[in-house]
Amino acid sequence: MSTIHETEEEVEQDVVDITVHSIILYNDDVNTFDHVILSLVQVCQHTEVQAEQVAWIVHTKGKCDVKHGEFDTLHPICQKLRDKGLSAVIEA
Repeated sequence: MSTIHETEEEVEQDVVDITVHSIILYNDDVNTFDHVILSLVQVCQHTEVQAEQVAWIVHTKGKCDVKHGEFDTLHPICQKLRDKGLSAVIEA
């Protein structure tokens, strides 16, 4: 039976540096709770309960992160939220 020994340096070379980004949704005085909830369900595939919780957090705290991932994955999602009139940005 053979044993494979990797040094810490070899293992570190195998790790890919992926920066996780977040879509941040900001509060506004324009959109209704129902519109925000429906948009999060349609665009982010949130459950209604998740979307309602996010809407309340945005309302009370002013913002909430709604999705995490790689920039290339989040960019079209964020754009769809903006297209629906929501104030959303991507942050690293």
